[in-house]
Amino acid sequence: MGKLIEACVPDIGDYRDVPVIEILVGPGDRVEANTTVVVLESDKATLDVPAGHGGLVEEVLVRAGDLVSQGSPVLRVRNRIAAAVLTDLDPAQPETAETSAGRQPHAAETHIAPVLATSTSTVGPCGPAVRRLARQFGVDIERLKGSGPKGRLLKEDVLARVRKAVHEEMHADRADPTKGAEAEKPARPAVDYSRFGKIERIQRSRIRQIASDNLARNWATIPHVTNFDHADISTLEEFRKQVNAEQRDGSDRLTLLPFILKAAALALQRYPAFNSTVEGNESIVRSYRHIGFAVDTPEGLVVPVVRDADKKGLLDIARESDELVRLARAGKLGPDRMQGGCFTVSNLSSAGGSGFTPIINAPEVAILGVARSEIRPVWDGVQFQPRLVLPLCLSWDHRALDGVAAARFLGFLAGMLSDFRRAVL
Repeated sequence: MGKLIEACVPDIGDYRDVPVIEILVGPGDRVEANTTVVVLESDKATLDVPAGHGGLVEEVLVRAGDLVSQGSPVLRVRNRIAAAVLTDLDPAQPETAETSAGRQPHAAETHIAPVLATSTSTVGPCGPAVRRLARQFGVDIERLKGSGPKGRLLKEDVLARVRKAVHEEMHADRADPTKGAEAEKPARPAVDYSRFGKIERIQRSRIRQIASDNLARNWATIPHVTNFDHADISTLEEFRKQVNAEQRDGSDRLTLLPFILKAAALALQRYPAFNSTVEGNESIVRSYRHIGFAVDTPEGLVVPVVRDADKKGLLDIARESDELVRLARAGKLGPDRMQGGCFTVSNLSSAGGSGFTPIINAPEVAILGVARSEIRPVWDGVQFQPRLVLPLCLSWDHRALDGVAAARFLGFLAGMLSDFRRAVL
């Protein structure tokens, strides 16, 4: 009858509870010692489990989806040759202290199923999981060279080809700034506008080219939602005018912007989720509060950053923001003055409009739009009173935030602007 031998998961490094993704044999199948019988898949590699002994498969002990570790039995093989269960990755090389210490987690991919070895394909040997991965990404494995033992094609080889293709595409986009997110869209039919009248072609500035690519990418990749609210800034405006009247030499005059930047920084302090960024399955929350604000320049929009706005007074923010605006419009704003922003303010109060939906400045998760203030009748419980009302528009990333949090954040910010004494609480 022969001896019934249990095949177990060999040494697979530090991996534990690795899921079974494929079972390549069944009861009654004849296998060789190095035949891959089960395929595992960790977060970093595909791991092939060999039969260990040649013989007839008596019973398969696992199912797809089961979690296994080193030593877990996977099947029983009836073999006429009595031998101990093989736990080494390569039966031709007995385990030594050196090989055990130097083994890498992906070393389990050294075994080759006979069916692949006899294939008519010119590609090196590879497991079914590798072939499936290649099909998913559209990779032609016939053109790949395996990096595993005996030229075996690994999962890492397929992923390396995918990363190379992505890198080449990104490099091409950087070489031509006119490409970007729009390059992924179907090409728009060319139109000869001169047929309809006189035209003039104006080359867009590099700042506008880069900004357009960033905006298109952010709009396409971030699930935007916009909340709207308003702040009664009648009291704030009276205070602002009073402070400016006290500046006899006309210096350090306050505009509305420093109040908004300060209020935004305090709102981030109160609601730290708005001071985060999304990276994969994680949210990175910053402990600092640097506020950017959009500046219109002859070359296009730029976003300088006021660092640690929560720790600075209104006059300090006013001086710094004025200096940043001056440098930006003179084309002398260094890259370091536009980096590290946590939140952006787009202030169109001087330009007009009752509201808009600003595009998030990634990797930030929210942006505040400020429209033009206007006098509105507000009911005080007895009668309507003329009040100066400032429209606020908050666009936020739905991956990181939700509507309730956005409403609270915007309500807090509006309350701060309505009564700036709250800033000292």
